[in-house]
Amino acid sequence: MTTQTDARSQKTRHDLPAPLRELFDLTLARVAQKVAEDEPGLGVEFPYVTRTDGSWDLMPASLSAGYQGEAWSHGNWFCGFWVGLLFASYLRTGDEHYLVWARERMRLVAQRADDGNTHDIGFIFESSAIPGFHITGDDWYAQIALRAADRLRARLVTTPAGAYIASWGPMDDPRGRRSSAIDTMANLPLLYWAANHSGDGSYRLAADAHAAMTAKGFIRPNDSTYHAVEYDEATGKRTRGFTFQGLHDESDWSRGQAWAIYGYVVSYRETRRAAYLDLAERTANYYLARLNGRLVPPWDFDATGPDADIKDTATTAAVASALLELGDIHPDETVALSWRERGLEMLAGLCREEFADEASHRGLLRNSCYSRPHRIGVASATMFGDYFFVEALCRAAMPGKFLPSSAPVIVAGHS
Repeated sequence: MTTQTDARSQKTRHDLPAPLRELFDLTLARVAQKVAEDEPGLGVEFPYVTRTDGSWDLMPASLSAGYQGEAWSHGNWFCGFWVGLLFASYLRTGDEHYLVWARERMRLVAQRADDGNTHDIGFIFESSAIPGFHITGDDWYAQIALRAADRLRARLVTTPAGAYIASWGPMDDPRGRRSSAIDTMANLPLLYWAANHSGDGSYRLAADAHAAMTAKGFIRPNDSTYHAVEYDEATGKRTRGFTFQGLHDESDWSRGQAWAIYGYVVSYRETRRAAYLDLAERTANYYLARLNGRLVPPWDFDATGPDADIKDTATTAAVASALLELGDIHPDETVALSWRERGLEMLAGLCREEFADEASHRGLLRNSCYSRPHRIGVASATMFGDYFFVEALCRAAMPGKFLPSSAPVIVAGHS
C-alpha cells in the first residue's frame, strides 16, 4: 500500500526543473521525427551503426550469433532497440503510426526469441516486447518476451561455487559454456520481468544466481570490471579474465563498467538485496572517479595517445539511465536525490552536446564506439547507445510509461 509520504517522496524524485522538462521534451520530439523519417526506408533490415557520412548501416534481424571458426560473431543484437524507439516515439506523439510500425517490426524480431546461441536476447526483447506489452497491453508481446526469457534461463550453468549465465554460443559447445560477459548483467531485466509477469520464481532465481556469481568473478578489488571471464565448470572458479572490446585484459573498458552499474541497479530493485545496492554504488563511484568531471568517457579508461580521445556516448547513456533508476529506488532519500541529479546532469549534457540534430546524421548520439579493437562503429552512432539515451529520456520525462516499475520482491533472510 502506498502511503501519502511515499507518494510525496516519489513526486519529489520525479520532479523536473522547467528547463530540463523542456529540453527533454524537445529532444524526444526530434527523436520521433528522425525515427519517422528513417522507418520507411529501412525495408526488412535494422539500423546498426552509422557510416562516416552519417547514414545508417543496416543488418537483418535474422542474423544470429555463432562461431565462425575460432572467432565469435554476435549477429544482430541491435534489432529490438529500434522497436523500442518506435514505442517511445508513440508515447511522445500519440501518433498510432508508430504502433503499426512497431508491431510490423516486432514480427521480424520475434524469430530471435528462439535463438539458443546468445545472452543478447535479453537486450533484444527487454527493449522491444516488454515496452510493447507495457504500453499496449497486447499479450502477443508478453508471450514473445516469455519465449525469449525461457531461452535465457536455459543458459544457466551450475557449478559447486554458484551459477552463471553463459553468454555466447550453443550450450553444447564447451567454449560457450565456460564463458560469461559483464554485458549479461544488463540482459537480466528480461528474467526479472518474466518472474514478475508469470509468477514463476525460477526466472528470478536464475538472474539472482548470475548476479551473485558475477560479483565474485568479475568485480576487481578496485571495483572495476572484467569484460569477460572463463569459469572452470567443475569447480566454479574463474580461470581467466579477458576482453574482446577493451584495450587489454586488465584494462577498464568503460562500457563494461556501465553494464555492471545498470545490472546491479536492476538486481537491487528486483531483490532488495543490500549487497546489490552496495555493488551498484561502488561500481558507479568507481566510474565517476575515473570519469574525472568529463561528460563522456573514453572507450577504455586506460587508453593512451590518440586512442584516449575516442569517446563512447553509449556508455554515458546507459549510466544515466541506471542512475535515474537508482534515484527512484534508493532507500535513503538524500542519497537517492543525489544519484538522480547526477543522472539528469549526464542526460542533459548528452542532449546539449552530443545529440545529432542535423539531418545528415541519422543517428541520435554522436561519438559512440561499438568496438575500437575491431574498428566497428568508432566515432559513430550505435543503435544500443541511441536506445539507452531514449530510455533515459523516458525515465526522466515520462516515468513509468515506457518500462514497468517492478514491485520489489523482498527476499527474506538475505542481505
